[in-house]
Amino acid sequence: MNGLPAIAALFATALLFGGMVFFAVVVAPQVFRALDPSAAGTFLRRLFPVYYLWGAGLAGAGALAFLPILWEASLILAVVCAGFVFAREALMPRINAYRDLELAGDAAARRPFSRLHGLSVAINLAQMALVATVLIAFAV
Repeated sequence: MNGLPAIAALFATALLFGGMVFFAVVVAPQVFRALDPSAAGTFLRRLFPVYYLWGAGLAGAGALAFLPILWEASLILAVVCAGFVFAREALMPRINAYRDLELAGDAAARRPFSRLHGLSVAINLAQMALVATVLIAFAV
């Protein structure tokens, strides 16, 4: 595999994987160490929509670049892209709404918030595993 599509596919996929790992391992923990909980929450609410858009863009670009080379990788990255769009457009607004209710004193909002937050984390971990699988398949 060589040529421009292969370079674009590898670049987009590697950038996506590295960014996802960096965000999970470095950015998120440091935000909670450096800021008080309220400021950390406000900051992450502004950062997550950008993160999801960035991830969807790179996964989509990788899916398109892989299409003529390795259709299975293209399909996997399309699923990853859809996960980012789902998280940004459907999951995140619900998570934020339940978190706001919880912070306003609604104890019943804690359970759905925790469940949806856990789902978002699980989706992100699955996306990382899928992107890593594509990188490994590309290397082989």
